[in-house]
Amino acid sequence: MASSFFEIVQLPNGDFALQPMGGGSEHLVKISFGQEAKAYLAENDAAVAHAMINAAIKLVGDMREEAIRQSEEEEKPKTVH
Repeated sequence: MASSFFEIVQLPNGDFALQPMGGGSEHLVKISFGQEAKAYLAENDAAVAHAMINAAIKLVGDMREEAIRQSEEEEKPKTVH
């Protein structure tokens, strides 16, 4: 995964995907709506897919920050009296 920039694209089959900017052979995330959801969302499907992917990116970032924080706490020297 060489690119640090990503884009959300709509695939030919109507699914949405997060991929490295400029394309790539692998999609990091794909969102596929069922027929009932597509009918309900109508033209708002792209906005919902975008919100879902952004929420996932934020959660992964928060999880990574927490793991780093915990790792740093474990590395602190312990005071022994």
